[in-house]
Amino acid sequence: MGHRFGRADLRRRMRDYVRGLLAPVGRKNGWQLAEFAGHRTPDGLQRLLNRATWDADDVRDDLHSYVAKHLGDDGGVLVIDDTGFIKKGTTSAGVQRQYSGTAGRTENCQIGVFAAYATSTGRALVDRELYLPRSWTDDRERCRAAKVPEERGFATKGELAKRLVLRALASDLPLAWVAADAAYGQE
Repeated sequence: MGHRFGRADLRRRMRDYVRGLLAPVGRKNGWQLAEFAGHRTPDGLQRLLNRATWDADDVRDDLHSYVAKHLGDDGGVLVIDDTGFIKKGTTSAGVQRQYSGTAGRTENCQIGVFAAYATSTGRALVDRELYLPRSWTDDRERCRAAKVPEERGFATKGELAKRLVLRALASDLPLAWVAADAAYGQE
């Protein structure tokens, strides 16, 4: 069973971890990142990565608030696009031979639909949805093996993009526009 961190402790450890990843640290191992963060040992950061129980959607909602506070602008633009992640094997959720714009051809890959928020102050990735092809959603045993939630059914990339837009509109992010790749032009 995962270790439950208090929200403040989880945020502090995550902040320390991300700052270390972004810092000019020569090697990005546990000891180096912990030392950069001022920790005596890497134990806390390792617990964060190995045993912490957290909800990715809660993290996303916190990120929306953080980005709104630090980058928010009434002229903000939500940018929607998908990208492929080349994979070997067949067990990663959603992986199959499919067109990947990243590769420019059909490859064995996963596809994610992403939302970025952009203003004149800066930009940040703020949301994501994994595309699950019908070959996955029609095979519940395969989904269970990959820890895909039971309630997750098939959705087109356009439907996933709509979810991202609706969540952004319901968040603290001030939006003037939504922009997307031409593939979403009919949505």
